[in-house]
Amino acid sequence: MQKSELEYFRDILLSRKEQIEKNLSGVKEEISELQHQELNDEGDYAAANSDSLVESAIITQQQKELREIENALAKIENGEYGVCEMCEDPIGFQRLKVKPHAVYCIDCREIVEKSNKE
Repeated sequence: MQKSELEYFRDILLSRKEQIEKNLSGVKEEISELQHQELNDEGDYAAANSDSLVESAIITQQQKELREIENALAKIENGEYGVCEMCEDPIGFQRLKVKPHAVYCIDCREIVEKSNKE
């Protein structure tokens, strides 16, 4: 991969990383506020619990994406970025444009998804 392409993906990854870190900070503040609210009845408790579950799911998903982004940034630094972790072929440029932290090429991703469903 050319240096300009690596810089392009590094910029995208760093921007997304910053956005996720801001999101995580905001969601953690919201959860903290929910925990300190006075709940007057079961309806309030159910609503707060539901909000907390949704926000916890968001945190989990965004933390996973953040780890994948950090992994991709490390690969850029050590010259391994854009290589499929399964078949070791290059991951297509268009795939990386859609998901810059992808670890598998399209074919291997399908294999992994099918094996996870079984």
